[in-house]
Amino acid sequence: MKIKYLGLSVIALGMTLTSCDDFLDELPDNRMELSNVENIKDLLVSAYADVNPAYLAEMYSDNADLCQNPGWTEASRFQRQAFEWADITETGEPEAPQELWNGYYRAIASANAAIEYIDKLSADEQAEYAPYLGEALLCRAYNMFMLSTVFCHAYDPATADKNLGLPYPEHTETVVGQQYKRGTLKDLYGKIDIDLQRGLPLIKNVYSKPKFHFTQKAAYAFATRFYLNYQKYDESIKCANVVLGSNPQMDLRGWSALYSTVQNRQTAPEFFISTDHACNLLLQVVQSEWGAIGGPYQYGDRYAHGDAISKNETLEAKFPWGTKTMNAYVWSNKSLSKFIFRKVPYEFEYTDLQAGIGYAHAEYAVLTTDIALLERAEANALAGNYEAALADLNTEFKVFLRGAGASYQATIEGLKQYYDGVEYYEPKAPTPKKKLTKLVTDTEKQEPLLQAILQLKRVMTLHEGFRLQDVKRYGIVIYRRTMNSNYDIVDVMDEMKADDPRLAIQLPQDVITAGLEANPRDNK
Repeated sequence: MKIKYLGLSVIALGMTLTSCDDFLDELPDNRMELSNVENIKDLLVSAYADVNPAYLAEMYSDNADLCQNPGWTEASRFQRQAFEWADITETGEPEAPQELWNGYYRAIASANAAIEYIDKLSADEQAEYAPYLGEALLCRAYNMFMLSTVFCHAYDPATADKNLGLPYPEHTETVVGQQYKRGTLKDLYGKIDIDLQRGLPLIKNVYSKPKFHFTQKAAYAFATRFYLNYQKYDESIKCANVVLGSNPQMDLRGWSALYSTVQNRQTAPEFFISTDHACNLLLQVVQSEWGAIGGPYQYGDRYAHGDAISKNETLEAKFPWGTKTMNAYVWSNKSLSKFIFRKVPYEFEYTDLQAGIGYAHAEYAVLTTDIALLERAEANALAGNYEAALADLNTEFKVFLRGAGASYQATIEGLKQYYDGVEYYEPKAPTPKKKLTKLVTDTEKQEPLLQAILQLKRVMTLHEGFRLQDVKRYGIVIYRRTMNSNYDIVDVMDEMKADDPRLAIQLPQDVITAGLEANPRDNK
């Protein structure tokens, strides 16, 4: 329930949250009484989940290696299970499947209570509630989408009617023990689409602290991401246009200012998630130790974004725009295995200062203008609008590159020439160029453009959990490797191919025991 803060180099192992019973079965009697707009506003605070899968997704993706050194130890068994692509049995971590499941469905229950109350009002009464109905619909859609990124495969029209979805509760529950079915991924995405189409026109900017609610820009940024994943590229582009306007560069992140912040302590991470930045559209505070495990602390560094990944694939790799030309300060220390882009703060809230116990927190910018811009570039590239995609990519370069890279402007021909000269990644001969076994229809122009977009996106979202969904969507084969203390690759232990069943993380065991269909596994 609580952990003890033991200083910067050694942080207490394990943090557990109260394990809740099936939130799909929670009776409405346990919720606040709703009678006016203020009640609905108060309720919708809890429609934003208090969980985020970044830690789990980073361990699961190609952003981590096993780093062997007597001083480098795992943070918990959960971390090891996530890295090893095992069916996770641990329940104490906020990012464990059990806690993610509970957290997102708890938020959905709050959204449903608001939707149900407003839908029962007369037409005249509903006008006052319209922005909050839109917000509740967006919250339900977003929470279901986030669940799908953890527990489902990526959406593919060819397989969506066969791949498993998730229960999509649309009403508050009145019967304990109600049975649910998962349905298909096609069903799940279809319901998210319905909620978005209904909710987007209703969203208005009505909050004094808008960064923690769905404003119009945040709502359309989520829609940009969803329709990109839904392979409805024209719709994704339209939504991104609402977010970015006619001059996208004006509202992009000040990457050079971030680069110049003090990189020790919490200065850079706190600057990154500041509410003052126009680029941050939706912020989320969660209980998590990820700011420490993924940060510059001697904690959880047996599985890490280490030297080999940083130098060959991400922060320090050679790209068309040069080497070490990004406004991405690389934090490293010879005593640790980690190579870090400081963006996720580690904060500690004391509940008993004298005893030194309390809760660890992280904060994420889950929707930003920069990522919306790259998602529009990606949608344009996949739709065949190469020049539009290139324009967005170059717009991001203007703010993200520095030094020798500051004057770089990509061309289709230049990208093709560069990537033609780079070998595809092999686990013992790593490069930034990975085979995209899905979605690519043109290897001459589209693939090099997508390679650049995805690699820039991988760096810009490092430590935030975005990479795993791109691995799923593009069918990127990833590996489990072992590094020695000199950062040499000494072993390749496992391989996850495109459509590997393990890409859909296993449901919590108690949910399976209760009768919900488990994700398939090759050995079952």
